[in-house]
Amino acid sequence: MWTGVMQNMSGMSRMLSLVMVFALGIWVTSSGLLSEIAVYEEDILYLLKQHIILVAASGGAAILVGVPIGIWLSRPIMERSAEMIMQIFNVGTTIPTLAVIALSMTLLGIGFAPAFFGLFVASLLPIVRNTYTGLLAVPRHLKEAAIGMGMTPAQMLIRVEFPNALYVVFSGIRTALAVNVGTTPLAFLIGGGGLGELIFTGIDLMDTGMLLAGAVPTALLAVFVDFVMGQAQLHLVPKGVNPLR
Repeated sequence: MWTGVMQNMSGMSRMLSLVMVFALGIWVTSSGLLSEIAVYEEDILYLLKQHIILVAASGGAAILVGVPIGIWLSRPIMERSAEMIMQIFNVGTTIPTLAVIALSMTLLGIGFAPAFFGLFVASLLPIVRNTYTGLLAVPRHLKEAAIGMGMTPAQMLIRVEFPNALYVVFSGIRTALAVNVGTTPLAFLIGGGGLGELIFTGIDLMDTGMLLAGAVPTALLAVFVDFVMGQAQLHLVPKGVNPLR
């Protein structure tokens, strides 16, 4: 039953995203804004490359750091202090991303570095939380069976715990990357580049075409990244512990 519900929700989510993108495309085409957006084709391609580099670099770094931290916090040796550390991470999620980026600018100046750091911090929190939660949710009887088979803690983590937690871990990564793609336009405010240059300049100049030239590719990129991560979650998470299969 739960599997069917998850499959229906996932299908509805993908369908809703496609419908929204399709409706946006129809509106842009019928309103004549497509020709206005096409004027900025070279700018879109150049800034989209910057946008993707920022997302890939900060998101990739968050995955490489966040997953090991979540694993470390879930170990028995960290049982007493893990919840306190997670509360610190949870408090961090309440800080607006724009504030994080502004604080990183005061420490690192302007340019790629503060933008990377701010997006890295914003992406890190969901990954750590989901990795930690997913590993703690692994049924106790599976761990006891692994111990009974003579597995070492490392073997139990790799063969039993992490595969069972992988669906939840992927959900955290998926959330983090969605936040990352949508937040990256703010990097323009501190000289980090990206499609935010078209969005915020279009707002300042009250130029709808320029604004949409940045907003539409950002929305399409967010949908594409979510689709790719959804497919990865569907096919890489083992069938026995994947409610989508």
